[in-house]
Amino acid sequence: MTTPVDSGFDLSSLGFGVPAATKKTELGQEDFLSLMMTQLKNQDPFKPLDSGEFLGQIAQFGTVSGLQGLQTKFDDLSSSLVSNQALQAAALVGKDALVESSKAPLFPGGVVDGALDVPAATSGATVEIRDATNQVVAHLELGAQPAGLARFEWDGITDSGKQAPPGVYNMVGSYFAGTKSTAATTLVYAPVASVVLGKDGFTVDVAGVGEIPFSQVREIGD
Repeated sequence: MTTPVDSGFDLSSLGFGVPAATKKTELGQEDFLSLMMTQLKNQDPFKPLDSGEFLGQIAQFGTVSGLQGLQTKFDDLSSSLVSNQALQAAALVGKDALVESSKAPLFPGGVVDGALDVPAATSGATVEIRDATNQVVAHLELGAQPAGLARFEWDGITDSGKQAPPGVYNMVGSYFAGTKSTAATTLVYAPVASVVLGKDGFTVDVAGVGEIPFSQVREIGD
């Protein structure tokens, strides 16, 4: 003989609680269509739904659906661009990047490679190399230059003929615009130590220079 099951038995005592129903906070396509069909079924036959209003609701629904699809496409495109930029930036590590900077690192046994950004052809351009105390230790005369980047190289030898110690040096560039000496933007080649991903995008940590926005890298060399 079997024992009847008490209908009042509490299942929660066994840990089998009845899950609470979750509430939807957004309306989807099916919900919108269901509401529209309900509206059509319950409309007053003597006051049918205005066709303009009906078409407006359909157009609104199509617009919302289209915007949701477009947002998804933009999100996918954004993720793809970020991933591609990350790959490009990672490939910079260990390479020399030409970046705008007035500072240049001189490594033991190395040279300083850089450039002046000359906006117009000039009869002469000059680079002053200054130490940490802002004393001029070397002059580089570049001569006449066309518009563009005027390349220069400093081997670490000072004007007195001595070898400058390793460290970070300041570069001050100038060029002649007619007969007037004008300051020129300086750029330097330096190795990329790392790539940093921040909230505003990628930056590259250039040895002796610091962090530079990825968009400001002018040139990459081996």
